[in-house]
Amino acid sequence: MKTVSRTAMLGTIAVAATFGYAAAAGAQSFPKNWNYEIKDGKRVPKAQRVSNPDGSWREEVRQGKCITIKEKSPAGEYKETRRCD
Repeated sequence: MKTVSRTAMLGTIAVAATFGYAAAAGAQSFPKNWNYEIKDGKRVPKAQRVSNPDGSWREEVRQGKCITIKEKSPAGEYKETRRCD
């Protein structure tokens, strides 16, 4: 009985350590000059965001043949449009 509980405890510690290591590895930051980010283990192109001095910005995200354009004005108005060619 002692061996079974000791084995179960060691197994639990090993699983917890594995999850802790995986969480730390996922929290790594990448250099800002990379043009992609990793989501679900795959490379995904980063959005091309252009920020203006007045606080407005425009961002384009490509998903296959479609482009999603997100814009925010200096007044805080948000607009999102999607175009598929």
